[in-house]
Amino acid sequence: MRGRGRPVAVAAAAVLLTGGACWVLYGSPWLRIEKVTTSGTQVLTPEQVLAAAAVPVGSPLVAADTDEIGQRVRTRLPRVDSVDVVRAWPRGIGLKVTERKPVLLIKKDANFVEVDASGVRFDTVAKAPAGVPLLELNAAQSPSGRRFDGERLLREAVGVAGDLPEAVAKETVQVKVGSYDSIVLELTRGRSVVWGSGEQGEAKARALTALLKAAPGAAHFDVSVPTAPAVSGS
Repeated sequence: MRGRGRPVAVAAAAVLLTGGACWVLYGSPWLRIEKVTTSGTQVLTPEQVLAAAAVPVGSPLVAADTDEIGQRVRTRLPRVDSVDVVRAWPRGIGLKVTERKPVLLIKKDANFVEVDASGVRFDTVAKAPAGVPLLELNAAQSPSGRRFDGERLLREAVGVAGDLPEAVAKETVQVKVGSYDSIVLELTRGRSVVWGSGEQGEAKARALTALLKAAPGAAHFDVSVPTAPAVSGS
């Protein structure tokens, strides 16, 4: 009987320990969500993120569905590219947000649609953010318009904007797309750059950087063939 009693006692102790642990995690007032914090916001406010997350304050911390919370934030706030949701034991939830950054703007009536580096239209704003070029898409009459629709040409323009060195990007006012292989940049001070297609973007960016340094007073630059760039006007 003694030999049989020992396993029973061990099993009973295990049940008690498991039950106690479950009560601590789910039933006790010690490990319940009391505070939700946010970080990483730039355009959005922490209050907007908290409202979108709708974290159930007062519920057991262990039961919080972090994936579902993150999904709510991304769905309700398209400006959010990603969000890390972590449990901050013993009583908190942390939300670390990464916002989308516009690389191009599309004029829509009196407003501007922001487009990120992935080509995602994520927000419409009344005031154009500083340093973000405006996209002019005018490929309706182009023979290549039948092969490359507006979405494809938008992606090409986004790719070009992403290839620009930071110093050049800040001076780019407009990206004009006439066709797949006819992209022109309008810079500050009335300067223009014939970029050509979106291919060889890094090489074109290097060539343009060199031209801007070599001929700072020039008005027109052509890097459509990056191995033979050209400059004109003054």
